[in-house]
Amino acid sequence: MTVRTSRPARVSDPAGLGLDPDDLSDGLVVADEGGRVVCFNAAAERITAVPAERALGASLERALPLEDLEGRRWWQLTDPYGGLAIRVGQPERNLLLPGGREVLVTARYVRSRPTGPVRRVVVSIRDTEARRRTERSHAELIATVAHELRSPLTSVKGFTATLLAKWERFTDEQKRLMLETVDADANRVTRLIAELLDISRIDSGRLEVRRQPVDVAAAVSRHIQAHVASGQPADRFLLRVTQPLPRVWADPDKVDQVLSNLLENAVRHGDGTVTIDVEPTDPVGASVTVSDEGPGIPEESMNRVFTRFWRGSKRGGTGLGLYIVKGIVEAHGGSITVGRAPGGGARFRFMLPVATPAYLNA
Repeated sequence: MTVRTSRPARVSDPAGLGLDPDDLSDGLVVADEGGRVVCFNAAAERITAVPAERALGASLERALPLEDLEGRRWWQLTDPYGGLAIRVGQPERNLLLPGGREVLVTARYVRSRPTGPVRRVVVSIRDTEARRRTERSHAELIATVAHELRSPLTSVKGFTATLLAKWERFTDEQKRLMLETVDADANRVTRLIAELLDISRIDSGRLEVRRQPVDVAAAVSRHIQAHVASGQPADRFLLRVTQPLPRVWADPDKVDQVLSNLLENAVRHGDGTVTIDVEPTDPVGASVTVSDEGPGIPEESMNRVFTRFWRGSKRGGTGLGLYIVKGIVEAHGGSITVGRAPGGGARFRFMLPVATPAYLNA
């Protein structure tokens, strides 16, 4: 491998793939058999704040002065060019740059033959910010779950303990009221656990979609009837269906989950009439648009609506519903957008393509 010492530092490319170290998102530092830096790409410059011109030709320890978390100088501690001849490198670990900035570093020792002298030390550097964001997200999720579980479990524990201790003192009506409260809180815990399972599957790419024919317009109508049965006035909903609608192959349970979340949000957070438009789309598919006449979503919040824990101006709920909705729609190969409705409220539109199960395409 030959490397130019001028900027940009490029690795020779006998395969003709157009490989340029500056195209890599991770920092790449390569030192030769004498420990001199021969490659220092743009990402390494950005992460370390060391100009490539200063690093190229310098010793590896000087160009990349790393310390472990106990303050020990890393290259002296690991001694890549000495020590055991069977070593092949260093696994990824957290190290510190001057000033205390934490980075993830992996090193590989390249030898011309097994147990031979080290000809190259190839170092990969990654910024820890992405990992920290992930860790913060996990911490927020745990805190949210703990908070959401505390209230219903306290209620369940309190009412069951009271009933067990003083059963004979309560009338049948009082017992029924307490048991109904326990049942409602148990359902709340069940919904939260279901949300957590959905998030786990979405994040890992394991959300399973069991496709079968779905009448989207009929599904919307069922959800409207459910809201009316629970006390909402029938004239609060306006359903408009444009025919002919294509037959959509989708997971009916997950489509119901999407519709339930969007309509509940419109009813709870919006005002006036909730309008649902079901239309065919081009390319072939079907779209559902849910609009309300409430205050809407502030422009500056539009890009955060489908992120975890977004709750808008009103508190309540876990803030996970729209994140799950987006994951479900995208698992179907569809898309979802948010905007402002003609009446000033929120407007959610999701599209599902006409897809068929794999066994029908065989």
